[in-house]
Amino acid sequence: MRILQKLVLTAAAVVCVSASCLADERELTFEGDIRPLFRTYCFDCHGATEKLSGELDLRLVHFMEQGGDSGPAIVKGDAAGSYLLERVKGGEMPPGDHRVPEDKIAILQQWIQEGAKTARPEPASIGPGLGVSAEERAYWAFQTIVRPAVPSITKADRVRTPIDALLLAAMQQHDLSFAADADRQTLIRRAALDLTGLPPTPKQIQQFLDDKDSDAWEKAIDRLLASEHYGERWGRHWLDIAGYADSEGYSNSDQVRTWAFQYRDWVIKAFNSDMAIDQFVVWQLAGDELVTPPYSNMTDDEIARLTATGFLRMVADGTGQENNDVVRNQVVTDTIKMVSTSLLGLSVGCAQCHDHRYDPISQEDYYRIRAVFEPALDPQQWHVPSGRAISLYTDEDHAKAAEVEKQAAVKVKERNEKQSEFMAEVLKLELGKVEESKRALLKEAHSTAVDKRTAEHKKALADNPNIAKLSPGVLYQYNQPHADKLKAMAADIAKIRAKKPEHKYVRAITEKQQKINPTLLFYRGDYRQPQHEVKPGGLKVAAAADSPLEITDNDPSLPSSGRRLAYARYLTSGRHPLVARVLVNRFWMLHFGKGLVSTTGEFGKLGTKPSNLELLDWLADEFMSKGWSLKHLHRKIMTSTVYRQQSLRTPVADGIDGSNRYYSHFPVHRLEAETIRDSVLAVSGRLNKTLFGPSVSVSADAAGQIVVTGDKQRRSVYIQVRRTQPVAILKSFDAPVMEVNCTDRNNSTVATQSLMLMNSEFILGFADAFAQRLNIEAATTITEEEVKSVKLTLLPQDLVNPNPWRYGHGSIQASAGDEQAEISFTDFAYFGKGRWSGSEELPDKTISYSLITASGGHAATPQYKPIRRWTSPVSGQVTITGMLKHATDNGDGVSMTLFSSRTGESGTWAVHNTEEKYEVSIEVEVGDTIDTIIDSQATHTSDGFTNKFTITFAAADGERTWDSHSDFHGPLEVSSFEQNATVSQQVAYGWLLAYGRRPTIDELKLSVDFIREQVELLRTENHKNPLSQAMTNYCQALLGSNQFLYIE
Repeated sequence: MRILQKLVLTAAAVVCVSASCLADERELTFEGDIRPLFRTYCFDCHGATEKLSGELDLRLVHFMEQGGDSGPAIVKGDAAGSYLLERVKGGEMPPGDHRVPEDKIAILQQWIQEGAKTARPEPASIGPGLGVSAEERAYWAFQTIVRPAVPSITKADRVRTPIDALLLAAMQQHDLSFAADADRQTLIRRAALDLTGLPPTPKQIQQFLDDKDSDAWEKAIDRLLASEHYGERWGRHWLDIAGYADSEGYSNSDQVRTWAFQYRDWVIKAFNSDMAIDQFVVWQLAGDELVTPPYSNMTDDEIARLTATGFLRMVADGTGQENNDVVRNQVVTDTIKMVSTSLLGLSVGCAQCHDHRYDPISQEDYYRIRAVFEPALDPQQWHVPSGRAISLYTDEDHAKAAEVEKQAAVKVKERNEKQSEFMAEVLKLELGKVEESKRALLKEAHSTAVDKRTAEHKKALADNPNIAKLSPGVLYQYNQPHADKLKAMAADIAKIRAKKPEHKYVRAITEKQQKINPTLLFYRGDYRQPQHEVKPGGLKVAAAADSPLEITDNDPSLPSSGRRLAYARYLTSGRHPLVARVLVNRFWMLHFGKGLVSTTGEFGKLGTKPSNLELLDWLADEFMSKGWSLKHLHRKIMTSTVYRQQSLRTPVADGIDGSNRYYSHFPVHRLEAETIRDSVLAVSGRLNKTLFGPSVSVSADAAGQIVVTGDKQRRSVYIQVRRTQPVAILKSFDAPVMEVNCTDRNNSTVATQSLMLMNSEFILGFADAFAQRLNIEAATTITEEEVKSVKLTLLPQDLVNPNPWRYGHGSIQASAGDEQAEISFTDFAYFGKGRWSGSEELPDKTISYSLITASGGHAATPQYKPIRRWTSPVSGQVTITGMLKHATDNGDGVSMTLFSSRTGESGTWAVHNTEEKYEVSIEVEVGDTIDTIIDSQATHTSDGFTNKFTITFAAADGERTWDSHSDFHGPLEVSSFEQNATVSQQVAYGWLLAYGRRPTIDELKLSVDFIREQVELLRTENHKNPLSQAMTNYCQALLGSNQFLYIE
């Protein structure tokens, strides 16, 4: 036995070394090392519940020594003889697949072997549950927020705010410091995107660049904070954690929440007005408890308080489709999860079925919080979504609506009388078509209400379906003017009714029940197994041990239970250790792309520790002490050196702090999905900046992608959030699909993002709009002098539709002396029936039978000869190869002259009931014309002809051919491109709009070279407008670039 025990102890030492146990010189204690392990793996069965598995209680060491049904669980100093360790190592405890890791087993083994020590004497007995130990209460997130002292820093010139000092104090321990300040263009773009979610306009940029005052940066920040778009940007962040959606979710029907947008608009307005965040939170949790029912004739302030409680109506709610206990309880569960992750930063929901396995959150705690919300979310007294809306109609509105309806009723009566008159005429007409003996019965049957008709009535109508189907809906088939008259009268009635005050509603939470049902703890979270009653309260660990939160029901000063109001005021009292920390950490993340606590929704043991706890606490205290003003916090953060520094990495800093945990440079981070979309719309000039109102609906396009319906391109915050229909462009860039809420978005880099930027109709369409804007506006901002060193020479066909074929009539004009003859050419006025001619009628009154078809045409009088014209898009030698044919012995045939605008007449051929091939080579320059002119000879009889030919150009990159027959076409939309600014001006303006700065000379040259290559390629492809398309392609490249998609 002793030999075996020695071997076990030797093995334990080996395991301990491998787990770095021996590296920790301190003694292991139950409270500090073993209790957390047991909380994770053991307490569910052996301590957290009243009924103990095997009668074994692991909450105290002397309980373990006492043991359970199998005897003592541990023997102090004897790991090998401890039954508990044997069961754990054998995988029998805990049961199932949730095994204790080897390094944790090693710690347990070492602790037992060292004598199973405790940090302090244990009580003889304890009450039910796990309670909260001093060690658990000492966890950083549960400590009272205390403002830390600001350290003295040797490099004081880089300290602008206490934020800088607190960061530098940590950085200097690792030989790190801040990067140099970023330039002004970078700063204004960073700030504009941060605060408004929109790129800065050229005017905003120039205003900042021109301001030479020492407080220019502070003034720029204030201007952005005063923007109405600030609330749209920061409201969107809050809507994430609120789980905002315009639909109920739960099933594929995903019913629309018509009035959810009222809450969204309230959030935006609250941020714009810099509502104190403590008030902001209180109103969302308990705004209704600050309004006295009944909710009628309310003030704007009362309406706002009710609207704010839409926060508690945001989770998916399927009770409108399936109203049962399962679905109701799920809504309550999800609401608690949304509240706890957004405000407490803890996974409180993990304690729904059992005590939290990692944090000191008991199941009792969970149901205390549930009891706070149950008076408004009581599964036993439930109101489905359609029954919750609160009308905002006032008595005055009702009176006005009644008066309007009274006016409409007069018109309705007139219309009904007229309709009866018209339908009586139709009935009389149809009755005249049947035997006279049947008319009376049919008339009676038709005028009798459907549910009052006798069997005889039904049979008579069945035998005469024309009469059975008579209704106002088919009146137009008998008398269209009568139908139009009724339609006009209906429109008049609608106009009258439109004068009624709009009937608005608010989606709020209220307490409507007469009595408050007790909240019961559910065994294992199963609502079908209710246990004892739990009173409302909060997390025990978040309050002082001697003063837990206790909420007294039925405050006589309130029209409700008062539970949510008391809880909300407690959370925002300044005494709660989590709320302010969680909020400022999230605000910091939204400025820097990462939080001081990287797990923004998890401050517990499953999350990460703060990279700088002193800074986190300073921010939290500063936030609360300055009236919970978010705009004040923005100013503090954005005027700091850490915010104003460059994003440039250095090898030295990367070697020390590769993850930039200490902020030695500004963290580059990608824009959120909504900011990407809004920025695309903004730089393209197509953003509709209308604020507030109903959400813009979404639908599937032809490819099945979910897109914004219609052409109304508002900011993304106003796009309808359908749980089952996430907008494609937003989803691809990690906009959350709201299941409950989102405390921290994913930041992925996947192929679908690149595909979206290359192929989506959204990007392609707005790249074109961006290009159009550059052409129209560039010259007003970028002078030619600024970009004169970089030029792009364009050809005529780069600007105008280069389709080379035209069809007309005319003649060869006589020339004087050695001068080259000219061609009079007029385009045919009519195209139809496969031909170009003077008009639809043949012969035309003016040009007679002169016409051109795909294969040939018909000649006419000398001054109206049909001419097929080709305008050269190339320079060099072209070869014209074809065959002229006249197919009748009548008349005297036709002749053809081939004429070049550069070299003149190039050949003449005549045919009469014959055919003749021809081939001619001609030197051309871009813009030259080659005409085939058909003459009718001496007589004008039977002058139809066939003339098919090709024009071939041998280019360096291959042969190009134009075919007179296959290229034949009717009218084309001529795409003339009026260039309003040089390419270099447009490029420079594009950089200013997209990147917030002008390009360097090298960047300008690269851009112009790209456009030059695009133009040349598009020219060879006979694109209808090479320059316009090249600029669109360039703009698409700008919109898809990292410099556009990221904040640096």
